[in-house]
Amino acid sequence: MENLILEGFHFPAFFSMFSVIYLIAYFLVFRNWNPKQRPDATSCLISLAHGTPAVVLALSALFENPAIGFASENSKSQNLALDFSIAYFTVDLLHYLVLLPSDVLFIAHHLATLFVFVTCRYLVLHGAFAILVLLVLAEVTSACQNIWTLAGLRRGDLAVAANVYRILSPPFYVLYSIMRVFLGPLFFLKMSIYYLSGESDSVIPRWISVSWIVVVGGAILVSILWISNLWVELVREMRKKGISEKKER
Repeated sequence: MENLILEGFHFPAFFSMFSVIYLIAYFLVFRNWNPKQRPDATSCLISLAHGTPAVVLALSALFENPAIGFASENSKSQNLALDFSIAYFTVDLLHYLVLLPSDVLFIAHHLATLFVFVTCRYLVLHGAFAILVLLVLAEVTSACQNIWTLAGLRRGDLAVAANVYRILSPPFYVLYSIMRVFLGPLFFLKMSIYYLSGESDSVIPRWISVSWIVVVGGAILVSILWISNLWVELVREMRKKGISEKKER
């Protein structure tokens, strides 16, 4: 327990870091933005600060011991990666609770994600392998997604933002689909089969592993629905553009 408490000091440091980044983004970087766009833009910036570093931390922790499995005990580097993401999601959750309390979907997503990370990190002390692989699959698209989102917020005001949004949309949709629609569900299926088999019950109580399956499965389903709607919208826009070009000829 003493070692656990000592390792837990990573969280306050990361929480402070993300809080400072948030304040700089809100009060300096986006101070002149439209009040309606400012909160979303600020959330994107701290997401940018989290996404790619989280992937690097997670991959480093995973490659440190490639023999680990779904029920392996968390290593120090894995706990470090978990603390990093727990801090980010905590700051972003507070952001939504204070400035965007009506965004129930994001609040529910952050609460569910924190439940998985916190139980893995501080309660059962096992299973970080699966959580970090899922984190990599989710956050590897973060940089592209947040730049795309920021451009989307300003595409009605700035021509350059509209161009960035238009150019980034197809490659972002493809990358997101590969990670969230194909690789994510495949790994989720493998993880679910293992946990439901009961092989991990001695170190990860069944109610926790089943809860992880429900949370991750729900997140994957929402992601699939979200990207599917974006693909439909993109195809619709391309068809309209094609029809308009034919009429001009």
